[in-house]
Amino acid sequence: MKVRYLRPAKQMPEIYLYRAPVDFRKQANGLALLVEQELGHNPFSGALYAFTNRQRNKIK
Repeated sequence: MKVRYLRPAKQMPEIYLYRAPVDFRKQANGLALLVEQELGHNPFSGALYAFTNRQRNKIK
């Protein structure tokens, strides 16, 4: 059996984990603003951003 790996693209993009808890009521626009203001990154650069809630049992 051939081993297959799940990955978002043929070339692996940069992946960032925002470690501070995030209010999950924020929608895409709120998270994009967080990426711009807190991290100083362009949210449309193609990188992947992961956010966690306060209990750290969910990822968005």
